[in-house]
Amino acid sequence: MRNNQYPLNDPPTPFANMRGMLAHPPERYVFGAFTLDVPERRLSRGATPIQLSPKTFDVLLALVREAGQLVSKNDLLGAVWPNTFVEEGILTVHVAALRKRLGDTARGGAFIETVSRYGYRFVAPVHRRAAPNNVNDITLHRSTAASEFVECGRQRLLTGSYFELESAAEAFQAAIDLDHAYAPAYAWLALARCEQAHAEATATEHAYDDAKRAALRALALDDRSAEAQLALATVLFFSEWDWVGAERSLRRTLELDPECVEAYLRYGTLMEVCGRLDEGLRVKLQALEREPASTQVLAQIASSYWCQRKFDEAIVWTQRALDRDATHASARTTLAFALWKIGKYDRMAETLLAQAESFGVAADTMIRVDAKSRRSPEDRVRWPFGVVRYVLDNLPRAGGGASAATLAVAKGERGEMDAAFDCLDVAITEREPGVIHLAVAPQWDTLRRDPRFERHLARLGLPLLPQADEATH
Repeated sequence: MRNNQYPLNDPPTPFANMRGMLAHPPERYVFGAFTLDVPERRLSRGATPIQLSPKTFDVLLALVREAGQLVSKNDLLGAVWPNTFVEEGILTVHVAALRKRLGDTARGGAFIETVSRYGYRFVAPVHRRAAPNNVNDITLHRSTAASEFVECGRQRLLTGSYFELESAAEAFQAAIDLDHAYAPAYAWLALARCEQAHAEATATEHAYDDAKRAALRALALDDRSAEAQLALATVLFFSEWDWVGAERSLRRTLELDPECVEAYLRYGTLMEVCGRLDEGLRVKLQALEREPASTQVLAQIASSYWCQRKFDEAIVWTQRALDRDATHASARTTLAFALWKIGKYDRMAETLLAQAESFGVAADTMIRVDAKSRRSPEDRVRWPFGVVRYVLDNLPRAGGGASAATLAVAKGERGEMDAAFDCLDVAITEREPGVIHLAVAPQWDTLRRDPRFERHLARLGLPLLPQADEATH
C-alpha cells in the first residue's frame, strides 16, 4: 500500500531515457567558470563539483533558463514548488546559498541581480553546450538514467512515508544496476535501508547489513561525497549507536553540503538522543528554513517537541504534517502519544483508528473494538486500553504494532515491571530503533523510575538524564 496524496511517477525505464537523450541533446549551460549539467543535476567549477541542495539547484536552473530576463518571485515559486504553498521568503534563503556558492555576494552581483520587491535576474552571459565529443554515449546515457532513478527514489524517500520506502529502495537499486560506479546510488540505497529498519518495515539486522555495505561502497567510490558521508553517519547512528562517529560524519556532511536538509534532521535527532534537546530543535529548524513544505521535516519537529514534553506543540506540528500526508505513520504515532499524555483519550482513539485504517484494517472493525473498550472502567484509566491493545496485536510495527520496545512501554504502564524490562532487554539486544530515544522520550518515564533503567541506558552508551515531571494522565 502506498501513500497516494502526493503521487510520484514511477521510475522511468533506462531505455526510454536513452532514446529521449538521443533525440534531444543533454541540457548543459556554461557561465563564467561554471557548468550546470541538468541531466546530472550537477553544478561544477572546472572539474570541481559544487554541492547544492535539490531546491537550490532548481532555483538556479529556473534563473539560468531565463538568463537576462526578470523572473518574478511568483514564477520562481511556481517553478520550484509547484502545487505547494510556501512563503516567498524561502527564495531569499536559496538565492543567498547560490550567491555563496558562486562567490557572488553583491546585491547586483556578477551572476544574480535582485530586483527589489519583484524578483531576480540571472545577468551573466550563458552558453548552452552539448556533450563533449570524447564522452562515450552509452556511458553518458547510463549515468544520466541512473541519476534520474536516484532523484525519483530520493523524492519518495524524503516524503518520510512508510508506504514509499520499498519503491525508493527499488529505484536506488535500479540506478546501481545501470551504473555500478555511481556513488550517490549506493549512498541513497544505504539511507533507504536504514529508514526501512528505522520504520520497522523490514528485518532490522538484514537492512542494516545492506546499509553498511552500500555506505562503504559509496565512500570507496567518492569519499568527498556529502551523500556518502551522510550514509555513513546514518549507519553509525542507527545501527552502531556510535554517537561520536555519527556526529563527526554529520559535521563532515555539512562541510561538504551546508544545504543538506537530511543532515540537519539527522544531526538534530542525534543531539536529542544525547540529551541536547534545545540544540536538536534549533538544528531541525534549519532544515525547515530550507524545506518548509516537507512533511518529514514537520514530523521531525513534532518529535522534538514530544521529547521536550511540550505536548501541545507536538500536536500542532503533527497536525501540520498530517495535513500534507494523512497517512504519515511516524507523525500519527507522535500525535497519539501526545494525546495520551494530556489525557485526550477519545482523540487518541480516533487517531489510532485512522492509523489502523491507513494500514488496511477495516474501519468498522476498529470502531467495534473501540466501542467495546469504552465499556470497561479499567480501560478508561489504564493504558494501553482496548483499542491500543488491538493495534499492538494487529498492526505492523510501523503502524504501532508490537515491537519489543512498544511492548516494554505498554507493560511498564500496566505495572508489569519485570516483563517490561525483559522486553526492553530484547529491544536493545536486537538494536530496535525504538530505543534510541531511551534517555529522553516521555514514553519511558514509568521505567525511568526503576533502578534497572540506568543499567539499560548504559548498554546504549547514554547517561541517565534529569527529566521534567511526567504529565498527569
